[in-house]
Amino acid sequence: MPDNNCFLIIPASGGGSRMKASMPKQYLKLENGLSILDQSLKTLLKMDDILGCVVAIPQDDEHFHTSAYQKHGKMLAITEGGQERFHSVLNALNTLSEFANEDDWVLVHDAVRPCVKASDVQSLINELRHGVDGGILATPVVDTLKLADNAEVQQTVDREGLFQAQTPQMFKFGVLVKALENVISNNSHITDEAEAVAQIGGKIKVVLGSKNNIKITVTGDLQLANYYIDSNNEN
Repeated sequence: MPDNNCFLIIPASGGGSRMKASMPKQYLKLENGLSILDQSLKTLLKMDDILGCVVAIPQDDEHFHTSAYQKHGKMLAITEGGQERFHSVLNALNTLSEFANEDDWVLVHDAVRPCVKASDVQSLINELRHGVDGGILATPVVDTLKLADNAEVQQTVDREGLFQAQTPQMFKFGVLVKALENVISNNSHITDEAEAVAQIGGKIKVVLGSKNNIKITVTGDLQLANYYIDSNNEN
């Protein structure tokens, strides 16, 4: 268990245009009847180490009010999402500042990773002790990687030491605020919170996650997610 309190942020402002659905993909239903977002909330909010949650949603959101978890006891607040993911996370951090202090921990989880295992998140929480600013769940790259230009292979990339980053990613509250404010002030481009923290020299630990923790991006991912969730329930 971490030395300080632990909170959860879920940026859920994406539209998911590649799914070509009638609603943002985080609200699409799984076979168990829960939305993709609610499945993540179900898994994470039942964890004892997570004291509270802030979800960032679009200003014109028409769906979160139907969430089974909107009035959950750990749901501290709903905040407005921003133009980019890091804007949404920073807005959520500003909202969370009412409840958290600089040295508390914050887990940031993709709204569209419904297959996350509580056991993996617990491993992440347990691993982050002294001497690091944060950590991420990740899996080693196992496929052969090719660098191509105009669909022509240029070289094979050495996969030694390469990992596929997942979420949740976990950081000290104060460190993450500083990192995201640095992104905005320098007009940087980042793909995840770990990159922002790395840009200010933060120490980030890699904790092994599960291949099941997929990010739903296209329609075919939904069927795979249903399979993994069923598998998680059987274990």
